[in-house]
Amino acid sequence: MGFVDLHVHSCRSDGTMTPRELVDYAIEKGLKAMALTDHDTVDGLDEILEYAKEKPVEIIPGIEYSTEYNHRDVHIVGLFIDYKAPVFLEYLTRFKQSRTDRNHKLCANLQSAGIDITYEALLEAYPDAVITRAHYAGYLLEQGYVKSRNEAFERYLGDHTPYFVHREKITPEEVIDVTLKAGGIPVLAHPTLYKLGREQLELLVRRLTEAGLMGMECYYSTYTPSEARQMEELAERYRLLPSGGSDFHGGAKPGLDLGVGYGRLCVPEGALTEMKKALHTKILFTDLDGTLLDSGKAISERTRNTITEMLTAGNHLVLASGRPYNSILDVLALLDLPQKELAGRVYLAAYNGALLYDCANQAVVAQYTVPIPTAQAIFDMALRMGIHIQTYTDTHIVSCAEDEELRYYTQTIKSPYKVGTVLTQELLHAPYKLLAIALDDRSKLEAFRSAFEESIYADEITCEFSCARYLEFYNRQSGKGNALRHLCSAVHVHIKNAVAAGDEENDISMLGAAAVGVCMANGTPMVTAMADYVTEPDNAHDGIVEIIERFDLKR
Repeated sequence: MGFVDLHVHSCRSDGTMTPRELVDYAIEKGLKAMALTDHDTVDGLDEILEYAKEKPVEIIPGIEYSTEYNHRDVHIVGLFIDYKAPVFLEYLTRFKQSRTDRNHKLCANLQSAGIDITYEALLEAYPDAVITRAHYAGYLLEQGYVKSRNEAFERYLGDHTPYFVHREKITPEEVIDVTLKAGGIPVLAHPTLYKLGREQLELLVRRLTEAGLMGMECYYSTYTPSEARQMEELAERYRLLPSGGSDFHGGAKPGLDLGVGYGRLCVPEGALTEMKKALHTKILFTDLDGTLLDSGKAISERTRNTITEMLTAGNHLVLASGRPYNSILDVLALLDLPQKELAGRVYLAAYNGALLYDCANQAVVAQYTVPIPTAQAIFDMALRMGIHIQTYTDTHIVSCAEDEELRYYTQTIKSPYKVGTVLTQELLHAPYKLLAIALDDRSKLEAFRSAFEESIYADEITCEFSCARYLEFYNRQSGKGNALRHLCSAVHVHIKNAVAAGDEENDISMLGAAAVGVCMANGTPMVTAMADYVTEPDNAHDGIVEIIERFDLKR
């Protein structure tokens, strides 16, 4: 196995080597692959990719974005980006204009300090480069205004000097979203440089992982052995792909070399292999009732066989439902999957995405609950309006009454139940969701939803229909759309390879989050209207088979 460098700069930003020189130097250093990740620009990518054709080194198109988090610079590296995608070019155009405006303001500030400098002079001194503070420091040094680059930052360019100009506030979440939409892998760059401390760094990683972050630099030139171990543990805890690189800038960073950093760096080729796997593996998120299950709540042999073929090909399956966890396990048993196809490839998104579960490892991936005081308020509101309401423990349904609605529900959901309305007595921990049921009068549920959306709880709780008789309540951080985003990141599948199938209102966010959102032929008009595709057969006639075959999920 060879070595790679997935964080490299050229003279198109603040490095000193041309893209062509970098290719030749990478070959000289024996690298298997290199990513060009210039700061906030892709101007060198056409040149480097064209020159590297037929050369014995693979070039990964990339970029390093500058973002702001809690008044600190945080950098995100985007790897494998489609840098000509319209969504990416639109972002880059806006960002470049923001940087140009900032540079004009910074030059004006320096002029007020008696320094003869213009933005045009900087462009002339550093042609074809994205002007950064490093270029200002070099210019001030060359013109004799300072005796060192460090002095330039201490007196004129540092964040706390009177001349500094903050850039437009671009958040890490924004560039993660842009990178994913451009088909790339977003990676948190050199986390130790932000000096956040363990607790604050973990908060950042958790936040960005929920936004779709896929990787983190576990290998970097300045890491100590203990820092490297900490980054590896953090990446493993949040299921992030390990990445890394030298952050090579040529002569701009003396002593730091391509591929090896300050001499100890080794980024294994296997890290790149895992990224490529993430870019090619596919994943199917499917609702259960009205989608995977037929009208008799069964799964046909043809559908079972087709799903087994999909999993055998190395792709993933997620059973996504408003049902409780134990009930989804019953559906999984109906699939009767061979153990080798089940291992590492089947996941559950229960309670409308409030509980994400890894079946092979029998482990919770993520969970989002409704605080018990909020759940009690929803219970009380339903009871005042004469509407059946229930919630769930890990093993039981907690119903407001032993009534017709409960009997109807338990015909399908074979779960034990208990009756109670004081949730502090019935629940050991906050529940994943609540369910209101009206068997013959949807208007009662519509009135309940309207009343709830006027309450103080609507900002934290999502309320939507899963069918005409069921109105669901769950944490806004859950939902099937967020479940799709979170699981794609956690199982290392790019969201561009996600296909989602559903039929009801609570499936809409999932279909919208997927690269391809499919509505079953039996879906509601609301879902049909927003879907990318509508099946010809319905759920009773193997509609899932059409989806797997049409969208090439068996390869």
